[in-house]
Amino acid sequence: MKIAFIGLGDIGALIASHLAREPFELTVWNRTTAKAEEFARNHKASVATNPAEAVRDAAAVITCLPSSVEVEAVLHGENGIIDAMRKGSVLIDCTSGDPPTSRSIAAELGGRGVEFIDAPVSGGTTAARAGTLTVMWGGEITVFERVRLVVEAFGKKIVHAGPVGSGDALKAVNNALLAVHILSAAEGLAILVKAGVDPKVALDVINASSGRSNSSENLIPQRVLTRAFPRTFRLALLEKDIAIAAVMAEDLEANTPLISLTAERFHQAREKLGENADHVEAVKMVEQENGLEIK
Repeated sequence: MKIAFIGLGDIGALIASHLAREPFELTVWNRTTAKAEEFARNHKASVATNPAEAVRDAAAVITCLPSSVEVEAVLHGENGIIDAMRKGSVLIDCTSGDPPTSRSIAAELGGRGVEFIDAPVSGGTTAARAGTLTVMWGGEITVFERVRLVVEAFGKKIVHAGPVGSGDALKAVNNALLAVHILSAAEGLAILVKAGVDPKVALDVINASSGRSNSSENLIPQRVLTRAFPRTFRLALLEKDIAIAAVMAEDLEANTPLISLTAERFHQAREKLGENADHVEAVKMVEQENGLEIK
């Protein structure tokens, strides 16, 4: 099966590595050509000179880009894929996109005989490297069955969320909860540090009690207490995801003040910490505001 992969970022390159083997014939394209060439040197894949060339004759096309804006650009920009994808092919969008744009893309492609599923992933670089990502996808089951083998190459927990856009919606809310947990854990620990409680002791209790979360169990101990802050997922991308969730809530007339406030706080964190900060570094904003470090 011929596969085209567009977007070799931190997660994309790891996903693509699982497709650079039999029974797939992989072609890759990346905005930065050097990344695509390096990938091809290390894996069984060919490099396309532009997106249209990459997708020509491919049975499945995978996009893994920062946002729906970049997906639209790959579709309609110079040497875009909209006119190059063959009828009967499937676009699998692993971007953490926004539901309205995914529905619009699906409708446009459908008019050209091309199918679409939104299939954002969760699990970070560790799961991407192991091929055990959680994949939440939206679209028709009959379409998914045609590319099941492709998705199973990099996903372990694969869940049908509903119609097109549902995968994006679920990913946005999941990441909104991640953002809430990071800031709430940071604020709680800031209170305890001011009260004279050792944050290690505090986390030992919290993680054996009802206040625990992935942030308190893993992210805070491994990154904040150690001051390591590895760059695994940009804060700017998490800000984008929780903003999608906040806009969804507004559009659906759902009352979600906590998510809306957290979206505002992550926007503030990006402005203070910059475009390249890791998502867990949002804790630094809470620390700065309280004049302390959680360590």
